Amino acid sequence: MALRQHDYLGDMTNLFTRRASLLRFLGLAAAAGGGAAWKLQSADGAGPLAVSSGAVACVLTPELTEGPYYVSGEKLRRNVTEGKKGMPLLLKLTVLNVATCRAIQNATVEIWHCDAKGVYSGAVANNPGTNFLRGAQRTNANGVATFQTIYPGWYPGRAVHIHVKVHVGGAVVHTGQLFFPAAITNAVYKTAPYKSHGARPDTVNASDAIYRNGGDKGMVKLARNGAGYVGAVAMGVHG
Repeated sequence: MALRQHDYLGDMTNLFTRRASLLRFLGLAAAAGGGAAWKLQSADGAGPLAVSSGAVACVLTPELTEGPYYVSGEKLRRNVTEGKKGMPLLLKLTVLNVATCRAIQNATVEIWHCDAKGVYSGAVANNPGTNFLRGAQRTNANGVATFQTIYPGWYPGRAVHIHVKVHVGGAVVHTGQLFFPAAITNAVYKTAPYKSHGARPDTVNASDAIYRNGGDKGMVKLARNGAGYVGAVAMGVHG
């Protein structure tokens, strides 16, 4: 039986290599200096209109711990489900150059997260020979990497999250974690197969040691998409 995994929750002083906030994706935000609300372009590609028009300045995305279950050299693939059951999640991650606010094409974005019962794949997680719910994608001309996955599960001591790492020109430019709104998480966890693991996580966002150090800037914006969700986040990095 696979063991439940716990991310390293030790010394938090080295979690950040840089500070700032995360550009939000999907929904409404206020334009810098003007306070006017701006709408985003379509969820399937282009970044915020305010960013592309120069009305909003880009800022660095906070760095968060990699955790103990990263596996390097994963496949380039859009669908990372490997047959795992769960609420469908189409995840769209935009990579922007913090100096210019321009989308970065051909950046490599990696994600990894646990299944509906809180289990990670990979030998480092006591599941040798498996690679479910982990993989990599290159960003398109709009700076977007798209993954077909499932809503992540939970395990003791951590809020619901997805790990992310961004490479540009062969160098790692961002390591972070993405988090999810409690109301949607609670609704998802009332469905199978999540409900067999418990109706809700034992650790909410506000109680999560990693979330408290910048996780609110990595909150995934979610919208219904048929039987599942589309989730999006934009990340400002050094290109």
